[in-house]
Amino acid sequence: MTDKKGPTILYIEDDRASRLLVHRVLASRGYAVHVASNGLDGIELARETTPALILTDINLPDMDGREITTRLRGIPSFQNTPIVALTANISPGSRELALAAGCNGFLTKPIDVATFPKAVKDFLEGREERLTPDERSEHLQKHAQNLVERLETNIRELETANKRLRELDRLKSDFIIMVSHELRTPLTLISGYSHLLEEQINLASGGIISVDTVGGIASGLNGGISRMREVITEIISVSRISSGTLDLSLGPVRLSQILNSIKNDLEPVCHKRGLQLHVSDVDEMPLIEADGNQLRLALENVLGNAIKFTPDGGSVMVMGKKLNNAVDIIIQDTGIGIPMSEHRRIFEQFYVLGAIEHHSSSKSAFQGGGLGLGLAITKGIIEAHNGRIWVESKRRDPESLPGSTFHILLPIAQSSERLTLDNDYIDDTPVE
Repeated sequence: MTDKKGPTILYIEDDRASRLLVHRVLASRGYAVHVASNGLDGIELARETTPALILTDINLPDMDGREITTRLRGIPSFQNTPIVALTANISPGSRELALAAGCNGFLTKPIDVATFPKAVKDFLEGREERLTPDERSEHLQKHAQNLVERLETNIRELETANKRLRELDRLKSDFIIMVSHELRTPLTLISGYSHLLEEQINLASGGIISVDTVGGIASGLNGGISRMREVITEIISVSRISSGTLDLSLGPVRLSQILNSIKNDLEPVCHKRGLQLHVSDVDEMPLIEADGNQLRLALENVLGNAIKFTPDGGSVMVMGKKLNNAVDIIIQDTGIGIPMSEHRRIFEQFYVLGAIEHHSSSKSAFQGGGLGLGLAITKGIIEAHNGRIWVESKRRDPESLPGSTFHILLPIAQSSERLTLDNDYIDDTPVE
């Protein structure tokens, strides 16, 4: 936004209304006005336009006005350029710090439209506010201390960000390894059964292949294809959640029907591993407004996770409560538990608790395989329903088996606001 007229003035201000007002006032007086909304852009614009005067706010989102002034004073072409603080920050010492940092003047907001152009003209003509030597020394030391503290904070933030980036890089590498493993297993099945079918055809030599043989081969092929479909579906689901394109088909849903159906599907796995799966207190739960298919997927993921991390012979319990205008689905296991430091991270995409070296091709075996997407998908689905999911667990201990309790809080009727975790919904009574 510029008006190419008289002397050039640069105004650095993050508030749009303030930028517009100052621009209009100064442009109407014949100045060519440039504006920037943050410090970094302001410094770059100063280099490009070489303004005759720079006005800067003190409180800015990236660099504050004093830091901008110190940086500009370090550039030879701006050592003598008038720089004036224009700010609503009138706290004690703010003016002195600005002048010690290199500002020529200190103006306060809101501006007086009648007197502001005269003040600008005065600074263009050489007006300068000064500190006494003692004041300058005192506030220059404070300014230097502020810069060091800000630098320390930035370094710590960069270290944290760098650590997070390294971790994300590791998670990416682990995810690629797990995807390769998850896809290689069904591909091996498909390839093996295809070769077996080919051998059976060659051995038959025009004869008839037994129905049992063909049925077994077909079952093996379908198993491999289903496993690949699950992997691809998980990747697509998490992609839709990340991009905000998860579409819900809302309608009345009976939670007891979904939970009992999931229980029936998981019974063979639980029987094989000696696990007890109990579903209780759900028959009286009210109908809720939800996408039944997506909600089933979310509940399957949490129950599957509970089964995966519960040793053979343990138990998983599912219960339901009605809480005001919401329902709380509680899934408790007698598994190895989750460290308190990981309670939030387990819902992140690609995060896998434990080393991937123990990654198993079986998703139902104790500490079995998976892509680390199940709980992330569940969280996305629940939050798309304006609900919440969280976990309670004291620690991770494969010996004492402290277990974990997942809560899935869902509104009975959909609204635009997500449910919050307040005292109306949290029950500290331990589940027996």
